[in-house]
Amino acid sequence: MIWRSYRQLELTFLLIYAVAFYVFVIHRSVHFSNYYRGELSGLYHGWIHDHLNDLSDAQWRNFRRNLPILSVVLAFFTIIANILRYWADLKGRGMSFVWILTSLSYLAYLHGACVVYILSIASLNFCLAKFFAKSKYYLGILWLLNLSILILNRVFDGYSFSLFGQQLAFLDNYRGIFRWHICFNLVILRIISYGCDYHWSYKNPQFDQEKHSRRCNICSTGQACYFSLQERSIQSNKYSYSMYLCYLIYTPLYIAGPIVSFNAFSAQMDMPQKNYSLGQITCGSWRHLSPLDILIIGYGVVNFMWLKFFLIWRYFRFWSLMAGIETPENMPRCLNNCYDLETFWKSWHSSYNKWIVRYMYIPLGGSHRKLLNVWVIFTFVALWHDLEWKLLSWAWLTCVFFVPEIVIKSYISSVHVQSVLGVCIKRELKAIGGAVTISCLMVANLAGFVIGPSGISWLVSRLLHSDGLPLLAGTFTTFYVGTKLMFHIRDAKQNHQLKEQ
Repeated sequence: MIWRSYRQLELTFLLIYAVAFYVFVIHRSVHFSNYYRGELSGLYHGWIHDHLNDLSDAQWRNFRRNLPILSVVLAFFTIIANILRYWADLKGRGMSFVWILTSLSYLAYLHGACVVYILSIASLNFCLAKFFAKSKYYLGILWLLNLSILILNRVFDGYSFSLFGQQLAFLDNYRGIFRWHICFNLVILRIISYGCDYHWSYKNPQFDQEKHSRRCNICSTGQACYFSLQERSIQSNKYSYSMYLCYLIYTPLYIAGPIVSFNAFSAQMDMPQKNYSLGQITCGSWRHLSPLDILIIGYGVVNFMWLKFFLIWRYFRFWSLMAGIETPENMPRCLNNCYDLETFWKSWHSSYNKWIVRYMYIPLGGSHRKLLNVWVIFTFVALWHDLEWKLLSWAWLTCVFFVPEIVIKSYISSVHVQSVLGVCIKRELKAIGGAVTISCLMVANLAGFVIGPSGISWLVSRLLHSDGLPLLAGTFTTFYVGTKLMFHIRDAKQNHQLKEQ
């Protein structure tokens, strides 16, 4: 009992200290940045007025500046390589030549004439491996040579061509846009990886694939995890110069990595990875997040979208009013003050809602066919935004949640209570219903704008698991409390209006 009380007291103290610490750090940071903003280097004006971007870090500045062209180049090379792989049925050797050609053109743009340094050092190491890989002294020689190269590259700042004769000095005018010896730090790691893997290939393999497969969730399904690709031996013909050079200068990983071992790289040139589908790659790594993280991200996305459209629509509405044309207010109510779907959609893009009511809802039969109309209208809304399955799933999920709400609200409105107990029970049921509605709205928006329809079943299964139930209960309780707060806000506003009358 004493130990438990002590732990609770300790935790309380640590939390208070942590909060105080971060408040102090943030306060001092803001004060410091505002006070010295005129003297700090590396701050540049962003697109938001009077707000500065910190671009003092050279790596981040260069990456940010070159991101558009970098994305175009990498996308182009990747598309070309994949087309050739599947159209011409190219395997390891053929694909290595494809990537060598594309990568050399990329390196020529980056480093200009300095590509010759990269090829020379790479060729020297390849020859060393071919002649001495079986020797017990090879790894020592490999490390000594490449550590020396690493140091000399820095000492001589990438070597001026004039060091090798004045007749080559003109090449110093064609050194590209990026210092080659900076990127070569990663190439050195790949050279060592190739040398070690090649040297170890002459020894008896220590990796037990069968034992590993019993413990590995990926390998037990018949696929190959990265660890097994890295550890298991490959055929001797894979240690060719073309595969080696392709590995060193492979475009997608050349500038910043990540580092991949030669064995794993070579194996995947023959058989591309299948552990991550195209959808998983393009949709990001949300499956690695916890359900709590996904819920927070989803809530943040919805709030960001509301604020973004709120500012954009009010900006243009301002100029319309200035020009003498009144338009509906598109965001008359904050999204965090809506506890049912009907109120939410009347308050989100309100002018669009009014357009739909006038030109679709009423002509389709209005309230007489309400349960059918929502399906037609939300399908149209999804297709109007974009022709994507995730938007259609968002629309149909919204309808699935909307129909029960319509039925329940219709029933509740027909029930009249007089007693205080009856009013209290009705209010509590409405709060519970509001919490359910907000939860449904979150699920629909997660499907449409965050994790997609394929992720919903995964999220639901995680939430219904034993470790997800407390989160589900906490989330529902939060929405319940939020709904009750909305009741108080509406009561206060109604009382204020009554006083004014």
